[in-house]
Amino acid sequence: MTDPADLNRLLAVASGVLDEVAERFVAGHGAPRSVDKGPNDFATDLDLELERRISGALAERTGIPVHGEEFGGPSAGEGTVWLLDPIDGTINYSAGLPMAGILLALVEDGEPVLGLTWLPLTNQRFAGIADGPLLVNGEPTEPLQPARLEDVMIAVGSFDIDSRGRVPGTRRLAVITELSRRVARLRMHGSTGADLAFTAGGAIGGAVVFGHHPWDNAAGVALVRAAGGIATDFAGRPWRIGSGSVVAAAPGVHGEILKIVQSVTERSVAEQLGSEGDRT
Repeated sequence: MTDPADLNRLLAVASGVLDEVAERFVAGHGAPRSVDKGPNDFATDLDLELERRISGALAERTGIPVHGEEFGGPSAGEGTVWLLDPIDGTINYSAGLPMAGILLALVEDGEPVLGLTWLPLTNQRFAGIADGPLLVNGEPTEPLQPARLEDVMIAVGSFDIDSRGRVPGTRRLAVITELSRRVARLRMHGSTGADLAFTAGGAIGGAVVFGHHPWDNAAGVALVRAAGGIATDFAGRPWRIGSGSVVAAAPGVHGEILKIVQSVTERSVAEQLGSEGDRT
């Protein structure tokens, strides 16, 4: 594991790199789609430009390779690697909405050890080493305090009811439905990075992430842990590269969310098995 002094130095270097591109991020707001990546997924020219700039600066100043969403790179599951999403919330960004940011994590053998989430359009910067503290706009924050699910807002990922991915759309809807019966309010920002950063900062009590892409999740997981929160997958295992989902929350809230997610999952599996039995 990298020495804490080295991690603080790397966090400072990475913060400087992101500060250097923040103005360009703001100037490019509303950039049109230019690269189709799949159904309802695309990149803009700014995604490509920012990834090149950030990756080049990080590699030059730290000597650590970068794996970016757009151009790839070395495996993030082994060794020490920067993991970069140059524009998280690209659909928001292209449409002119403010919930979009730059996500950067340092990962060691699959574990996120530091994270940065820059939200230039709202002038918010979240950074931290996984052992803490969380820094918001450069200032350390108090650790997250235990809370109850019914007293907080929870952010959830977007979904397509017909999706048949790792977490099918019907199961996502079931999770959202059960959460809606318990929480103060649900929020859907369209940016995983924002969801996890706001969880770390305490504005919301937790986040449920259905997606598995490590560049979406690693930075925010590090931030939540830096703030004293808990980040696991849906099975309750500590999140790491290769995990297929995220439940991140303040102490107390995390366990309550996890119970709901797991009860819905167990019920969905039982219903699926029953349906298969009816057809035999």
